[in-house]
Amino acid sequence: MKLSETTKQSIGPTVAAALAEDVGDGDLTASLVDEDAVVGATIIARESLILAGQHWVDEVFAQLESSVLIDWYVGDGETAERDDVICKLVGPARALLTGERTALNFLQTLSSAATLAARYVAAVAGTGARILDTRKTLPGLRLAQKYAVSCGGAHNHRIGLFDAILIKENHIKSAGSLSASLQSARDLDADVLIEIEVEGHEELLEALDAGAQRILLDNFSIPELERAVETNRSYGYVAAELEASGNVTLETVRAIAETGVDYISTGALTKNVEAIDFSMLFRID
Repeated sequence: MKLSETTKQSIGPTVAAALAEDVGDGDLTASLVDEDAVVGATIIARESLILAGQHWVDEVFAQLESSVLIDWYVGDGETAERDDVICKLVGPARALLTGERTALNFLQTLSSAATLAARYVAAVAGTGARILDTRKTLPGLRLAQKYAVSCGGAHNHRIGLFDAILIKENHIKSAGSLSASLQSARDLDADVLIEIEVEGHEELLEALDAGAQRILLDNFSIPELERAVETNRSYGYVAAELEASGNVTLETVRAIAETGVDYISTGALTKNVEAIDFSMLFRID
């Protein structure tokens, strides 16, 4: 999977912070091992998964000891089954011991997002709806988690508050009206996506009449989504893109997609982390 330049630049500092909180002034237990000892190790999947996190694992060991060699058998975005070997490592025993937990923490967290994203994508296959992530990410891991979501075949919503405008209920109240908030957003001339959240059919009509380019349908029921799609289509070439959000689960997402919305966003991809199980096994010849 291709990394954006911004994500690529974030890996080093993110890994450095993770190592700092784990290693501190030094790995006391690893110091019990002969500093000249060289070992091999394998990382093994303990359940089926979509892999994400390869670049972060590489960086963990690069920062600890540049002589560590890693041979990947499964790449980011690829499927692994239970007991599959993900990669093999060879290097100084101390470095492998010190980096083990941090490396696996990145793999288990990022592969969780990729694997769940893939399940959502599979659930809506054939409908034309795209699955989006949200800003409900683990602090400090947003770029990593959003990369992982893309490894699972889903798509990224805005990265943060700086690269798109999403006008929500409190913004509308502060601006005075839905139409006024949209106009204020356009006046910024920021050349970014402008999206507005609506909470009912009347607000949808107001947003369409105001020329909204994307509309977030917040917590609409299935009948309400179907009506919104029908209304939107009646606007012809000035119709907006429609995004559904709220009450999105693996059990409900197919029915939501079948209403005809363009996008379905869910924070579950990145905030509900159920770690994927990996093991690192050492081999001493």
